[in-house]
Amino acid sequence: MLFKDFSQSINPYKSKRVKLLKKQLQHAESYEEWKATALKIDEVSGAWEWKYDNSSTYFDAAVISARLNLLKRYRVGKRDKDLIHVLHEGLTYDVANIAHPMLFAMTCIGTKKIIEDYIEQVSECLAYIASSACTGISLEEKIHFFEASKVAYGQPAIMFSGGATLGLFHTGVCKALYEQDLMPSVLSGSSAGAIMTAMLGVSKPIEIEHILNGENFFDEAFKFRDWKEILKGNGGLADVRYLKQFLKKNLGDLTFKEAFEQSGLYINVAVAPYEATQNARIMNQFTSPDVLVWSAVLASCAVPVLFPPVKLTSKRYDGKYTSYMADTKWVDGSVRSDFPQEKMARLYNLSYTIASQVNPHIVPFMQSDEKRYRKNVLSWPERIARRQGVVISKGVMDFARERAEGLPTIRRLLDYGYGVIDQHYYGDVNIFGNFNLREYSYMLKNPKQNLFKILQREGERATWPKISAIEAHARVGKTIQHCLENLLVLQHQDKHAL
Repeated sequence: MLFKDFSQSINPYKSKRVKLLKKQLQHAESYEEWKATALKIDEVSGAWEWKYDNSSTYFDAAVISARLNLLKRYRVGKRDKDLIHVLHEGLTYDVANIAHPMLFAMTCIGTKKIIEDYIEQVSECLAYIASSACTGISLEEKIHFFEASKVAYGQPAIMFSGGATLGLFHTGVCKALYEQDLMPSVLSGSSAGAIMTAMLGVSKPIEIEHILNGENFFDEAFKFRDWKEILKGNGGLADVRYLKQFLKKNLGDLTFKEAFEQSGLYINVAVAPYEATQNARIMNQFTSPDVLVWSAVLASCAVPVLFPPVKLTSKRYDGKYTSYMADTKWVDGSVRSDFPQEKMARLYNLSYTIASQVNPHIVPFMQSDEKRYRKNVLSWPERIARRQGVVISKGVMDFARERAEGLPTIRRLLDYGYGVIDQHYYGDVNIFGNFNLREYSYMLKNPKQNLFKILQREGERATWPKISAIEAHARVGKTIQHCLENLLVLQHQDKHAL
């Protein structure tokens, strides 16, 4: 997979050294250690040389080269109006396809040198326009330019899947991103991912580090019911009261609106109506500002069979608790909307998404970027088999659903199954666990400190190889935001001085 083409062409000594370095990579204890080892692998394997070769079928090097030269010329020549015009033409993170996943799959760190140079030049040009050195544009014009640029470029989002206790993996993903200042402010989660989303979403910024240390997760959230109780037919295999108590203790009684005011994060919790005739929903400060966050997360965790469907609770303007859509019960959002990308894109002007996936029924079928995008003839049989497998599975489900109309429980389970098959489980950047049978055995265990550390480290190590791609995607957007904030401060100071 990674470096396969490079390692075949190097001598046995270097090949052996690459293998040793890869073993070190797997046991790195920090991103700094991982990155230092990864750079050595790129150098020894010869993968580094690929960065300086502009030929590629995955992006248009000629377009990037031409734009790079124009940006340099206009910035150095202080042709401010021309510079803004050229920047406007390409304010997207994937201009000329430079964000293609295969461009970040050939080396451990970074991508083509010309792409890195282009991103750096765009950032420098933006910083120049926002600086006092740019005298050909007024402060008001600069602010207007950066406000328009912020809309044009969009923002990222991170999506956390379900997966019961395996969802502790998400804490490692968050930890790695926070340490590199790459954590998006738009988050979504379903089931276990909803707990991760909500934990961050109800916290003040200074509390995030405390959350990622895991202490809030060490509680008894899962408790299986006695078999006699299960046979009575009321509820699921697990006692929902324990999960409810855990959520209320850690999330408090904040509504989505109040959570946003406290954290500044745009959190989204995926839920699905118990009756499959209705579409899945996302709860957030726009669609359901008065819904209590713990209530939405409880619904999102209500995995059919494991937990019973639940009702949502909202807080009125006078502080009184009321039922939200009182006639509707809700279940786990991941059965129909594990990653609600399209709905969030409409609300938040998303540019790209990061997917953190640990669902045990999905991870074994996830493919690396190399497998998903390879074009060689040998990949065709597998690609055809996977696509036809989905088509056939959906056809079988449809056939069974039509004949189960008179059996509501069976029909409902088939609807859930169809929803699972019919979803898209990839984001633009994908981080997923490489779990073995031992780790799958952790699924319904209550989190303890040792288990938390194991799964968090898995999340960190799965995220580190994606950092350079996320950095490249985020660089220009972060520069736009930083420049706009500085310009608004200057505007405020000017008005105050008057």
